[in-house]
Amino acid sequence: MRRLAPLVGVVLLVLATGLNAQSGSSDVAGLPTARPEAVGISSARLARIGEALNREIAADRMPGAVVAIARRGQVVYYEAFGYLDKAAGTPMPKDAIFAIASMTKPIFSVAAMSLYEEGRLLMNEPVATYLPELGQRVVAIDEDGSQTEPANRQPTIQDLLRHTSGFVARGGGDTALHDRYAGDLVTYPLPAGDYLKTLAALPLRYQPGTTWEYGPGFDILGLAIERITGKPIHTVLTERLFAPIGMTDTAFTIPAGKASRQARPLPRNPLTGATQAMRNQTEPRAVDCGSGCLASTAADYLAFAQMLLNGGRLNGAHVLGQKTVEFMTSDHAEDGVDLTGLHNYPSLHYDDHGFGLGVAVRRSPGGGGTVGSPGTWSWAGSQGTYFWVDTREELVVVHMAQTPGDIRGYYRQLLPALVYQSLVD
Repeated sequence: MRRLAPLVGVVLLVLATGLNAQSGSSDVAGLPTARPEAVGISSARLARIGEALNREIAADRMPGAVVAIARRGQVVYYEAFGYLDKAAGTPMPKDAIFAIASMTKPIFSVAAMSLYEEGRLLMNEPVATYLPELGQRVVAIDEDGSQTEPANRQPTIQDLLRHTSGFVARGGGDTALHDRYAGDLVTYPLPAGDYLKTLAALPLRYQPGTTWEYGPGFDILGLAIERITGKPIHTVLTERLFAPIGMTDTAFTIPAGKASRQARPLPRNPLTGATQAMRNQTEPRAVDCGSGCLASTAADYLAFAQMLLNGGRLNGAHVLGQKTVEFMTSDHAEDGVDLTGLHNYPSLHYDDHGFGLGVAVRRSPGGGGTVGSPGTWSWAGSQGTYFWVDTREELVVVHMAQTPGDIRGYYRQLLPALVYQSLVD
C-alpha cells in the first residue's frame, strides 16, 4: 500500500489540474458550453494547448495556468494546468484567482463608458472638467521639466483612456522628469488629494494627443469616476459591472475565505534565476487603482469579454450599448499619434496595432507577428495574464497565469498559435 501512495498522488494531481483536458461544467460564467465541433473548432487540435502548456510546466518555465475559450457565445474550453503554488505543491483549480495587473484597465474603461452613456463623463472634455486640480497643464521642453511651454490643448478623458495624456509613469522612461513623476498609484499609494496635488505640480512629458506612453491615466480616470459618482471605485464597479454579469470573484482585495485560491508565480524567474514574488492580493491597498490593482478568475474575465463581444449584454444585464462598445474597441490612434511606445513595449508584441479606450486594436493580419484578424482587440497584464476578442471569428480567449518578467511575451505568442490552428470553420 505504501508503494501505491505516490502513484495515487500523481493521479489525483493530473485529475485536479486538467492535464488530461477534462470537460467543463454545464455552464461557465453563465455561458452555455458546447462541443468544439459544434462551433467550428477541432477537439483534437484544441488538445494541443494542454500539450504545450504541460511541456512548459514540466520544464519549470511556468507554474500553471487556466485557459478559457468561447466561440459564438458558447464555452468550448475551460481547463486548469499545473500548480496554483508550485513551491507548496498545490494543484491549479479552475477557479484560481490571479493578479490581473493591467487587465484592470479595460474594466475601468467600461465603468467610464457607462458614465459616458449617461452624459456624465464626455470624451473630449478636459480632465480638469472633472478634476479641477489638474487644470492649466504645461509641457516639459527639457528632460527634467525645469523648462516648460503651454499645452496646445488640455488632456482629455479620451487621452487618459488611450494613453496620450502626457502624464507619464515613474519607470516608464529614462528622463529626469520620469524619475520625478508620481507614477502609478500601484507604486505610489498617496491619498487622492495628495496624489492630485503631486501630479498638479509636475509638467506633462508630451503635448496631449501626440504620443502614446503608459502612465497613470487610469488611476486619474478612477479618481474622476469617484468624483462624478460620489462613490468608491469598487462600489461603482460592483454596481455597474461585477454584480450584473456575475463577476463574483473579481475584486481589489481577495477576501479571507478565498485566499487559498490565490495563484503564485514560480519562486525563481525561469529566464534569469532571480527570486520573484508577487504582492499578496489579500492585503488591502491604500488606493484601489485603475492601472493594475484587480484580481480575477478566468471565468469572470471570460464573462467580461463575452459581454463586450455581445455588444454590452450578458446574462440578462445590459451594461453598455452596442455602439458604445464599438466606439470603445475601435482604433482611436489617428494619424499623427506617435505609437512607438506601444509598438516597442516589452513583451506585448503589438507591432502594427493601434489603440482604443483601454485596449490595443489589431490593424492587419500580420500585426505583431502573431496570427489573428484585423480589428481584434486585446490587452495583457504584467504578471502574465492575457486576453483577446476576435469579433470576426466570434472568439474570446482568456489566458490566466502568474508568469511575470520577459517570459510572459513568449506565452502571448504561443496562445494565439495554439488557439487559431484549432479553428476549422
